[in-house]
Amino acid sequence: MTAGHVIGELNLASDKEKSVILARFFKTGPGEYGEGDRFLGVTVPKQRIIAKKYRDLPLGEVEKLLISSWHEHRLTGLLILTYRFPESELAQKREIFDFYLSHTTHINNWDLVDATAPGIVGAYLVESGLDISLLRHLARSSSLWERRIAIVSTFAWIRKGRQQECFEIAEILLHDHQDLIQKATGWMLREVGKRCDEKVLRDFLDRHASGMPRTMLRYAIERFPESVRQKYLRKKE
Repeated sequence: MTAGHVIGELNLASDKEKSVILARFFKTGPGEYGEGDRFLGVTVPKQRIIAKKYRDLPLGEVEKLLISSWHEHRLTGLLILTYRFPESELAQKREIFDFYLSHTTHINNWDLVDATAPGIVGAYLVESGLDISLLRHLARSSSLWERRIAIVSTFAWIRKGRQQECFEIAEILLHDHQDLIQKATGWMLREVGKRCDEKVLRDFLDRHASGMPRTMLRYAIERFPESVRQKYLRKKE
């Protein structure tokens, strides 16, 4: 079982027409956030099937996928880790967690982060009982993707009905200039209102709505009634 076997299956599932569409969707042009990324044109459901099949691929072989210039190689490698993680003992989970964080340079698009950070970074921190000092560090990183890892990882706590971790990281990112961070932070705040307590989200927005970027605010208030959304949007006027 090697990275070559995974790559071979991805090649068989590739689609040139889809690769063009994906390259455009993930903003791979000059100066865009995904500049230079390359796509085979393999759908995510097909990648998930392959990842499940190779969930026991050794980390050394997973690394070969993560350092690839092909997007689907990297995503499939990361999905392999997400499928292995829940089945592992705590020591092995720590190994996957450390491996993931040592390869953030290659976790370099929003789908790669969103599909994996909560189930690896967030899940390990929740299960091990560690604090979120690591996420605070990532939230202050110069790397767009590490900052996104920080906020999206808080989904692991949100799913358990806990909002404080999200709020702490969101406060660090309140004035982030990157659209992809504003959207991710607003998304996690919206999930707090949905899964934890809408009142605590409103309390948070009462304190911070006037100072947060409009994109972040719009994502956060998406589930509110129209009258409530307008109330918060007026704070930006």
